[in-house]
Amino acid sequence: MSSTFFIKKKGNLKLTQKGKNTAVLKRKADGEPGGKSKLRAKKPNSKYNEEISSDSETDGPIDPRDRQSDEDSDYDETPQEKKLRLAKLYLDQLKEQEEDKAEKDSFETDLIAGRLQEEVLEQKGKLQRLIAKDLNPPDASEIRLLRGHKLPITCLVISPDEKYIFSAAKDCSIIKWDVESGKKLHTVFGGRKGTQDRHVGHTAHILCMAIASDGKYLATGDVNKLIMIWEAGTCKHLYTFTGHKAPVSGLSFRKGTHDLYSASHDRSVKVWNVDENAYVETLFGHQDAITGLDSLSREMCVTAGGRDCSVRVWKIAEESQLVFHGHEGSIDCIQLINEEHMITGADDGSVSLWSVNKKRPLSTVKKAHGCHGDAGLEQAHWVSSVAALQNSDTVASGSHNSTVQLWKCGQNYRGLEPLFSIPVPGFVNSLKFSSSGQFLVAGVGQEHRLGRWWRLKEAKNAVYIIPLKRKLPIPEETNIAE
Repeated sequence: MSSTFFIKKKGNLKLTQKGKNTAVLKRKADGEPGGKSKLRAKKPNSKYNEEISSDSETDGPIDPRDRQSDEDSDYDETPQEKKLRLAKLYLDQLKEQEEDKAEKDSFETDLIAGRLQEEVLEQKGKLQRLIAKDLNPPDASEIRLLRGHKLPITCLVISPDEKYIFSAAKDCSIIKWDVESGKKLHTVFGGRKGTQDRHVGHTAHILCMAIASDGKYLATGDVNKLIMIWEAGTCKHLYTFTGHKAPVSGLSFRKGTHDLYSASHDRSVKVWNVDENAYVETLFGHQDAITGLDSLSREMCVTAGGRDCSVRVWKIAEESQLVFHGHEGSIDCIQLINEEHMITGADDGSVSLWSVNKKRPLSTVKKAHGCHGDAGLEQAHWVSSVAALQNSDTVASGSHNSTVQLWKCGQNYRGLEPLFSIPVPGFVNSLKFSSSGQFLVAGVGQEHRLGRWWRLKEAKNAVYIIPLKRKLPIPEETNIAE
């Protein structure tokens, strides 16, 4: 660029030098008729004159290839500009892809965030899913009856995948049921008294049962002070734990582990490691026979102390316990709703709702299942079993008044309101909700699981599967969806 600049400068100097000569020629040629045309004929031959007069009209035609090359030179991209343009295109494409993904992922991210929030609340014991308002009482024809035990059913559990039910009874037998078909998949028959040395299984009334949260192990406890560990898939006997000095009345696996807690009429709580087939420790504190036990994922368990009228929270790691009082009679059953709330039932007919942070019940419903007996001598129906749908506001209780009662917990678990009752004739000795809340299972017998104070001949020793129906959506919403 600098070379062309100096060339033009030199050209101008030559023109100025020639200008003097041309002026002389002009004066000489004023009188000559052909002088002017000679001078004009020299202009097209001058290269520099063509550059000066480029803006004015030219005599010759312009080559279109020259014009196109000029236009192309104006729009030629430098490498940097090309990189910038391609980068912008790439960013625009990414933006479009991200916008498309955002719509798809927004729902998933909301679900993940909600799940994480639920897990945090669950660990804190503050999660309360509001399910009770959507439940409808089932029709009597929808309740399924599974018969197989000869004597009253005392306990049952549901497998974590909700495909199987395990039940045990006073006939010392264990039956594995298929939920969908209602058929018996496996039966472990009970043995006669005195044959425990050669019989694989129980030879005395089975009082309690528990299943691990991964469905691997099944544990059962009987009146003979024995705890038996079974492989849940095949019902194969694995181990037998001995150590209690009285009937084993409560069993529970810690959620997410194979640590087993057991309670007994000998007033003690024992901790076992099933993986290692080992005894861990013993905890003392109750003043009477323990009648029920439950646990969740924390390293603690809760127990019902029967006639000592106390509920105790055992903190295993800290080797400490909290004592709660509230019922006037023997506390026969207990169930955790979440890590910080529980439900209990007693033979005074009351159902109580507790928090581990309060020494007294948050709410108590007296005569929850009504009364029986002659006028003036009425007695409340004993509450023989309770169940809770974990981390929800729905609980259930059973007695021998031929009904299972469902309850709604108030906000922050302050208060119990009756929802509806389900007709189930007999002693409801065990209740369990499925983890999804789709159905409720009741273990029913002609007698109470802990004794023979009454006998209801019209009752059937059976397992009842009760579907929990949800309310249909509002018609306006269904119309919009259609």
